[in-house]
Amino acid sequence: MLDPSRMLPLTVALPLLGAALLVVAGRLLPRTANDVLATAVAVTTCAALTVLWLRAGDGRVVSWAGGWRPRHGESVGIVLVGDRLGIGLALLAAVLIVAVLAYSWRYFDEPPERHRGSFPALLLLFEAGMCGFALTGDLFDAFVFFELMGVCAYALTGYRVEDSRPLHGALTFGVVNSLAAYGTLLGIGLLYARTGELGMAQIGAQLAGHHTDALLVTAFVLTVTSMLVKAAAVPFHFWLPDAHAVAPTPVCMLMSGVMVELGVYGTARIYGTVFAGPHGIPAHAYQHTMIGIGVLTALVGAVMCWQQRHLKRLLAFSTIGHTGLFLIGLGLLDPHATAGTALYVAGHAGTKAALFGLVGVLLDRHGSVDEHALHGRGRELRLAGGLFLLGGLALSGLPPFGTGLGKALAEHAAGEYAGWLTAVYVLVSAVTGGAVLRAGLRVFGGAGPAPRRSHADIETSGEGEEPEVRDPRRAVPLTMTVVPGLLLAGSLALGVLPGAGRAVAAGARAFGDRAGYLADVTGAHAALPPPPPPTAWTGSGLLLGLLSCGLAIAFAAAAVWLPAAPERALRVLRRPAGPAHRFAVVPLRRLHSGLLGDYLMWLTVGMAALLLAVGAQL
Repeated sequence: MLDPSRMLPLTVALPLLGAALLVVAGRLLPRTANDVLATAVAVTTCAALTVLWLRAGDGRVVSWAGGWRPRHGESVGIVLVGDRLGIGLALLAAVLIVAVLAYSWRYFDEPPERHRGSFPALLLLFEAGMCGFALTGDLFDAFVFFELMGVCAYALTGYRVEDSRPLHGALTFGVVNSLAAYGTLLGIGLLYARTGELGMAQIGAQLAGHHTDALLVTAFVLTVTSMLVKAAAVPFHFWLPDAHAVAPTPVCMLMSGVMVELGVYGTARIYGTVFAGPHGIPAHAYQHTMIGIGVLTALVGAVMCWQQRHLKRLLAFSTIGHTGLFLIGLGLLDPHATAGTALYVAGHAGTKAALFGLVGVLLDRHGSVDEHALHGRGRELRLAGGLFLLGGLALSGLPPFGTGLGKALAEHAAGEYAGWLTAVYVLVSAVTGGAVLRAGLRVFGGAGPAPRRSHADIETSGEGEEPEVRDPRRAVPLTMTVVPGLLLAGSLALGVLPGAGRAVAAGARAFGDRAGYLADVTGAHAALPPPPPPTAWTGSGLLLGLLSCGLAIAFAAAAVWLPAAPERALRVLRRPAGPAHRFAVVPLRRLHSGLLGDYLMWLTVGMAALLLAVGAQL
């Protein structure tokens, strides 16, 4: 049987080779052959990662490229390190790539000859970047793979070059993320000047002999800023809803399903291996900072999600809200919270990708993603409507979905750290799930009175969208409903199958074992980590899941049917809500101006605030 360490680089090389083959032969092959070739490469990569995930067990798989192993504690080689969480995240990306390729078989117009094969080639390059980032143990290569992932995301966002809006969204996306990446490169340069190493384990070991100073804090802030930008953490998040609003629907499935989560993973991985040593960034400083950013991100995402009528922007802000919950979970530095967050991420990926795919059905059918304009027009799409509502319930944390189990485990650990964090999990899940249910009831069920069509926010309404197919009156392709259904089934399986939870828990134990990581990479010995945390359903977890789901249903019902109530009955509700809406919601909406200069200003403000927050806790 093939050595797992030899398979590790293969998982990155396969999609790279597939992309190169598509670029060379794509113009000669018909579209169907390109789609089959790309899907075959993606399925092969997925199979290789599945074997790796099974064989990694409770430890790690380490591979030194070209056999350039460390000598006397120093290294110049490039190392790939795979544990259950890293390989699992790469596997999640590979599964979503397969799903997106299958979803896209009949989604786009037949491209011109010069573009044939370019879309699946970009998807495979995107996969290579994501897998490489999840598996690398070298800080500079993490930057390289992160930028490969970013460049592919920019190109995919602006794929429809005939429309100026995708180009504007891709430009904003690219400029903001590239400037943050330059900061990461500067941070890596500072660490290299201090330690003479680029491997994460080697840097972490070298920093143990230095005291925490301004250089180390600056390097930490510069390095993680790019990760937080890609994770769309507040105030680095402004690019994400604008990019999702204009990107092709299959691309949104990837960006919200796994790319954003890779930013959260990168933040935790870099801190845990590089900066968490005895003379690094103190654990309490990291905890307080990440939990603070997470709570702010979760609340802003939930509030802005509820305000949207553009369905893609609604789902994008929902992603921001859940990203905040993921930041809280990994920021706790607790194996129970890490295991719960890992399950939450996997369940959220399937659910969110499915919801974006179902929005693509509406765009295919009606050429619109505006909740108000589509009122009642989705009644004939019964299967898509049922799946959309089921996705909204899963997003709210309904047991026994994987999102519900992950949320239950993470919020329990968060509640033990600070009781009020449990309320954040429940509220954010309820509001984001309720927004999806509200849209589903109106669009697919025609529930409630037809909303008044206001053109005041025409740029973000979702009207006037260009259909992504030549004939939107065609029958909806079977793959466009089957793929979302399978993704939701996968999210359900994560919460039902006990083996999935136990495997993720073992991965969470290895993820938090810094000494074991350094030992496996450098060839030293380390003590065994404690046993993995339990990942079974609990009574409190079930009740909190039902509570957040019930609140989501109540919020959606109130939004759909309460406007029809007599004016007198609403006065009591409107009086206290008026000032809150005027002084909190309206300014928050105005901050999302769509202006690149504003977003760059907030990038600078966020970096300065992060530097002050960490430095003040030393």
